[in-house]
Amino acid sequence: MDTAAEVTLEQVEGGFAITSIHLILKAKVPGADQAKFEELAGKAKAGCPVSKLFKANITLDAMLLS
Repeated sequence: MDTAAEVTLEQVEGGFAITSIHLILKAKVPGADQAKFEELAGKAKAGCPVSKLFKANITLDAMLLS
């Protein structure tokens, strides 16, 4: 698995804030198809305790490598 995050930091009233995070996930998962991989990656994103800390829009691109 290879994961990257593109983070947007913006000046807001009172300082700076992370306003969005775009995650890019690339992985080889034996036996998985793209639909199943996206489903599992989405569930991991939704249940991630670190993601819950951010008051930001978090998006995800999940690419299954062959």
